[in-house]
Amino acid sequence: MHNQHSIVLIDVRNKEEYAAMHIPSAINIPIEDLITEAILFNKENQYITICGKGGGRSADAATALKKLGYAAAWLCNGTLGWYSL
Repeated sequence: MHNQHSIVLIDVRNKEEYAAMHIPSAINIPIEDLITEAILFNKENQYITICGKGGGRSADAATALKKLGYAAAWLCNGTLGWYSL
């Protein structure tokens, strides 16, 4: 049996920013809560962190997840880039 791993999109902006605009499948975990929440994550999944423009908070969040042993990357150009396609 082949194990399928999930790609999980995590929007690390605050709740107000997330409510204003977000990628539909992204869950909201503000960056200040990410490390606490990460203990519940499945290490078999791939995590993609997202912020507004990409590269600030999302890069910091991906780096923090990698240090905890998770497969993580950040979305270049963030939510704004996603909607400009």
